[in-house]
Amino acid sequence: MTISINEIESGIGLVLNGQVYMVIEYQHVKPGKGSAFVRVKMKNLTSDAVLERTFRTSEKLDDVFIEERELEFLYSDGTQLHFMDHSSHEQVAVARELVGDGERFLLENLTVTGMAYSDKIVKIILPNFIITKIVESEPGIRGDSTRAGNKPAKISTGAAIGVPLFINVGDEIKIDTRNGQYVERVNR
Repeated sequence: MTISINEIESGIGLVLNGQVYMVIEYQHVKPGKGSAFVRVKMKNLTSDAVLERTFRTSEKLDDVFIEERELEFLYSDGTQLHFMDHSSHEQVAVARELVGDGERFLLENLTVTGMAYSDKIVKIILPNFIITKIVESEPGIRGDSTRAGNKPAKISTGAAIGVPLFINVGDEIKIDTRNGQYVERVNR
């Protein structure tokens, strides 16, 4: 479906040069001289690249429906990741590249957001934070200042992260999945 520039708003999907983008920001500009235009900041759903473009009012764009689906991670078979769609209860297999570096934080039964275009998942978005257990870590030694208060530790997904010296095996911690950093210890 084609739309005019005046119909652009945040969150809609657009197809440019065969790629699917989601509008992040837009700004209608009406200069004193000349015709109005719209500055649009868009994010490519497959590569996460941000594109800024200016469109004149006479241009038409291809609008697409991007659906957000709630998916639950089931397992990895080495080449693909398998999820269960909460709305249809069907199993969906996606390429590992759609998760990117976030794959190291995929816990069993973790609920993620899947962005679907034409009934095909084009992007997997992890929650900003996960809570997991420390399965391997060397004990922190009091007075050890060579590592600036951090030590390596392995979490239940197998990923290695830096944690403070007071964190021990069996502790539950909160991790920011956007940058892979320790946030806090969780007491349950």
